[in-house]
Amino acid sequence: MMKNLKYLILFLVTSFTFGQEIQGEIIDLTHAFSRESVYWVTAKEFQLEEVAKGKTENGFYYSANNFSTAEHGGTHIDAPIHFAENKQTVDLIPLKNLIGEGVKIDVSSKASENPDYLISVEDLQAWERENSEIPQQSIVLLQTGFGKYYPDAKKYLGTDERGSDAIKELHFPGLSPEAAKWLITNRNIKAVGLDTASIDYGQSTDFATHVALMTQNVPAFENVANLELLPARGFQIIALPMKIQGGSGGPLRIIAIK
Repeated sequence: MMKNLKYLILFLVTSFTFGQEIQGEIIDLTHAFSRESVYWVTAKEFQLEEVAKGKTENGFYYSANNFSTAEHGGTHIDAPIHFAENKQTVDLIPLKNLIGEGVKIDVSSKASENPDYLISVEDLQAWERENSEIPQQSIVLLQTGFGKYYPDAKKYLGTDERGSDAIKELHFPGLSPEAAKWLITNRNIKAVGLDTASIDYGQSTDFATHVALMTQNVPAFENVANLELLPARGFQIIALPMKIQGGSGGPLRIIAIK
């Protein structure tokens, strides 16, 4: 796997350096950040403040903005420190853990019938029976189908209310703690991501899946876009977050190459 990663990085560097076109289709898995971006109901939402826009006195065009936002919202990463004391902050996650072979596990048919659906060990094993074993040190993406609702907070989160009172109204699927532990113990995954606002399901009160992953320095990608465009396997993931020193997470630009 490390050999494949080195080849991928070398290929990308060579392609960009010499102006070659990357072989394979590039799929953007990132929602654009805007006032519509979905944030946790208690988090500060994205704001863009215009500083300048237009032609200057010297005759050239100039545009600049300020932006402010919480770490956790839109397409973003949860660094291990988010739910595990003394674990990696976002700037200390090794790049090798953010780049690698990806697989996609689609549970959208089940989640469509139950907005509180918990992705189980059986779901993972059923995928393996059909697609072969999840590769060691891979990045696992989970398609619940809720991505189609983004950025409609009412459908995507279960509520369009804001504030602490809205937490009890959250309804969306997530990964069960048992399945998270199974992926770590049996498949030694690098990272996991999904098309909902949290790796724990909306009604979680103990965030046990976050804890299970992050105590083992496994980050999570949340609000991932366009998972329906990916096959079950046969693609590479590059997930590069804003490098915030000491950060518990941050905005993420994630792509797939298939």
